[in-house]
Amino acid sequence: MTAYLLRRILHAFPILIGINVITFVLFFVVNPPDDMARMQLGHKHVTQDAIDKWKHEHGYDLPLFVNAGAQGVETVTRTIFFQKSVNLFLLRFGRSDSGRDIGADIKQRMWPSLAIAVPSLVLGMTVNITFALLLVFFRRTYLEFSGLTACVILMSISALFYIIAGQYLFGKIMKLVPISGYAGGLNAIYFIILPILVGVVSGIGSGVRWYRTLFLEEIEQDYVRTARAKGLSEPAVLFRHVLQNALIPILTGVVALLPLLFMGSLLTESFFSIPGLGSYTIDAINRQDFAIVRSMVFLGSALYILGLVLTDISYTLVDPRVRLQ
Repeated sequence: MTAYLLRRILHAFPILIGINVITFVLFFVVNPPDDMARMQLGHKHVTQDAIDKWKHEHGYDLPLFVNAGAQGVETVTRTIFFQKSVNLFLLRFGRSDSGRDIGADIKQRMWPSLAIAVPSLVLGMTVNITFALLLVFFRRTYLEFSGLTACVILMSISALFYIIAGQYLFGKIMKLVPISGYAGGLNAIYFIILPILVGVVSGIGSGVRWYRTLFLEEIEQDYVRTARAKGLSEPAVLFRHVLQNALIPILTGVVALLPLLFMGSLLTESFFSIPGLGSYTIDAINRQDFAIVRSMVFLGSALYILGLVLTDISYTLVDPRVRLQ
């Protein structure tokens, strides 16, 4: 397993470099350093000297990928890409274009994001898997047809509707929870209940249908017929055998959500004014703060690769036949 992990870590470096190159190209094509300087300094009465000074102070006065005027190694090292990228691999995010410490901001804002994302993931998976097993249990009945119809309706409604309807119903009419905002400590529970509820309900339609598909594939396998032939009840077959053997695709699906646990939901945090990493990224994009955007893209990519490695390791735990070589 050690050799496998080392190989996956070495493979991660070219992937992260490639993602970083794409991020630089896309951002600088849309927003050249001169435009970034005007955005930070203000659009009115900005002289070229002020723009050049801002670019020099923030390291944007160098060539992007190749410095034709430099000699030897400096042809590569004296570029914006190298000087802005090398510290990312050491998780040194530096300062934003507006002067804020990005690492400190991430440490502060990751907790509100986790406070919403982790309960939403756990509750969402529990609800979706439970309903999916019930649909499989009552398959080929009117209950399954009604459940599938409800799932299609739920997944056809935009997530914005759930957010606005939840804020209007539970926040404005019933006044059970605040419409938006956030507070530290235990008071945070009062503010995250509604975002968690909205996240769980909005994901029921697609989640239940996906888990139902996994369970239906397993329910026709030979080991299920063998379990029934031995006299096991249908609930025992579903919860003891079908659910256990469907864990690998379930774990694979959870991996795709791991970066979101840390990075936060862009939509939910923006609408509920949660000061997490999702709203942090949205604010950086609106301000065209490239330092924050590239840091968040790099962090999200690294977390996704880490999630893939952890998933491979978890395969060996749920299925003894899997070997990492």
